[in-house]
Amino acid sequence: MPGTNLTREEAQRRARLLTVHSYDIDLDLSGAQEGGTFRSTTVVRFDCAEAGASTFVDLVAPTVHKVVLNGTDLDPSEVFADSRITLPDLRESNELTVVASCAYTNTGEGLHRFVDPVDNQAYLYTQFEVPDARRVFACFEQPDLKATFRFTVKAPKGWTVVSNSPTPEPDAEGVWRFAPTPRISTYITALVAGPYHSVHSEYISGDRRVPLGIYCRPSLAEHLDADAVFEVTRQGFDWFQEKFDYPYPFAKYDQLFVPEFNAGAMENAGAVTFRDEYVFRSKVTDAAYEARAETILHELAHMWFGDLVTMEWWNDLWLNESFATYMSIACQAEAPGSRWPHAWTTFANSMKTWAYRQDQLPSTHPIMAEIRDLEDVLVNFDGITYAKGASVLKQLVAYVGQEEFFRGVQAYFRRHEWANTRLTDLLGALEETSGRDLSAWSKAWLETAGINVLRPEITTGPDGTITAFTIRQEAPPLPAGAKGEAVLRPHRIAVGGYELRDGALVRTRRIELDIEGERTEVPELVGVPRPDVILLNDDDLSYAKVRLDPASLAVVTEHLAGFEHSLPRALCWASAWDMTRDGELATRDYLELVLHGIGKESDIGVVQSLQRQVKLALDLYADPAWREEGLARWSEAALRHLREAAPGSDHQLAWARAFAATARTPEQLDLLAGLLDGTEKIEGLTVDTELRWALLHRLAVTGRAGEQEIEAEL
Repeated sequence: MPGTNLTREEAQRRARLLTVHSYDIDLDLSGAQEGGTFRSTTVVRFDCAEAGASTFVDLVAPTVHKVVLNGTDLDPSEVFADSRITLPDLRESNELTVVASCAYTNTGEGLHRFVDPVDNQAYLYTQFEVPDARRVFACFEQPDLKATFRFTVKAPKGWTVVSNSPTPEPDAEGVWRFAPTPRISTYITALVAGPYHSVHSEYISGDRRVPLGIYCRPSLAEHLDADAVFEVTRQGFDWFQEKFDYPYPFAKYDQLFVPEFNAGAMENAGAVTFRDEYVFRSKVTDAAYEARAETILHELAHMWFGDLVTMEWWNDLWLNESFATYMSIACQAEAPGSRWPHAWTTFANSMKTWAYRQDQLPSTHPIMAEIRDLEDVLVNFDGITYAKGASVLKQLVAYVGQEEFFRGVQAYFRRHEWANTRLTDLLGALEETSGRDLSAWSKAWLETAGINVLRPEITTGPDGTITAFTIRQEAPPLPAGAKGEAVLRPHRIAVGGYELRDGALVRTRRIELDIEGERTEVPELVGVPRPDVILLNDDDLSYAKVRLDPASLAVVTEHLAGFEHSLPRALCWASAWDMTRDGELATRDYLELVLHGIGKESDIGVVQSLQRQVKLALDLYADPAWREEGLARWSEAALRHLREAAPGSDHQLAWARAFAATARTPEQLDLLAGLLDGTEKIEGLTVDTELRWALLHRLAVTGRAGEQEIEAEL
């Protein structure tokens, strides 16, 4: 349908024409248990800059019963087509009423309906990003036409209904009347309804008390660790309010774990929805709790950046997501009492490796992609938008200075509260506080694709003193089919020097500098004794692949576990992985490096990442003639680490899963089968639902289990 795909030009014309004031939305969900359709009545009030002009309102619905514009009935068969209702002959002030039958979905778009097989009850929730509020009520579906929203919802008796405003008490007929929201965009409005289980608390800041709620299906209630979720949430409230110098902008904060969610989470104002896989049913490692906490903080950061101040159009989607990701990691790393002060290690180990991988595929694109219409938005929810964007934002913070960055952000929120902005508004605020001209920086980083490589070129004298130190920047050609050209970029990086002392690698020198062009001399390091390890991009400030010089690589191979902190270890692991993927390090050498160091790696997220990468390298990059030997060595190592791991530890669970993914000999498969049927035991290892499926999967792909065994497990 041609009308379903709103173009940017159409949105700009409509924004110039209209000022939207308010929506009153009345939904009858009393038949939700049976499904089908629901009654939707929308009253929207708006001004028009040109009396007599025409425009359209968006709606996706099986049936439109009534359209009334300024008291005049319009024939739905004449004005409704292709998800649009034409609005002719507008006045300066207008009131539109639309009555329609809208459809429940099972695709995660609009109002999703799920029936829990445990209790046979229906559970509803909305997902409106990018253009799916129009599946529930008639609206001007674009982020820069903000308005207030007042929801009235009729629901079955015994249900709970949650929206953006605080939850009222229902009347005797099961009708819930919510107060109007502040001025927000259509895509962050929300409605969640059903016999949900809930836990409540509050966040106290001075004289203000913000109600907090956590929701899930009753069948998951026994697994809901609400206290842990509240703890992370309160830490986020404290940290964001201090850093942004702006109080939480909404009246309450609910977090709802919902079924069949088609993303990780969604930043609906005051009513965030999460995939309910974050309610862990089986034992998981701390890396999973860290990832969940990052998602919780990511969505909370959006309450300011995204909900209070919203992008004008979807070409700044990357900034919306990158800002929230950067802030969530920074909060984890810096908030008092955080369980994850090593969060930047996790970021380097997972988020940035995702970005590097995506940026070397033919599908790569500039961070600030040209979004011509809604269909363009949907193909840009990827590792470039999220992971590379956040990595580049971290580089921007280093480039302008952290203190200057936050002062700029504070000015940005005060200047644009409840309004819409473009990238230039944020960059302008940062230019004011930092004194840096960001136009060239923005063009180089945001309007180009691809990744740079930084290499050290070091010359030393007979006494080991550095006589010359140059950083060479490369711009490898983009993959075939990718758009654009590779470019050299400005980088703000740190260079770390590490000395080997009694087996420990201790940082004894750090300098921070700007990289420009192909070659950058580093005179600060000339005349000093050469450290045992020289690490470019120390502290992971920039987005670039780094290489270790041969002398540093030799020391790292033997002593990688000797780094005092997890981040330089992760950067060296990442450098070795990049070299393997780029064909500069043989898979067998990468395997040797991992086998030598992984047993001493304390960070469970790094361990799990290395396990995945080794298996990938062996399967895809190894010499075929040697591959089976490499896999056999890895399987033996995985079993050895499994048996040696502390009983009940995260490392034991991670090695159990790694072993389950690679077991190959008859004896190893016998052990998997024994763990599955209970005839084999490993002290401290709980073979719960998730691990059982991992064991069974390996037995199935190796021919040791068939349909009968799978059916029995089901």
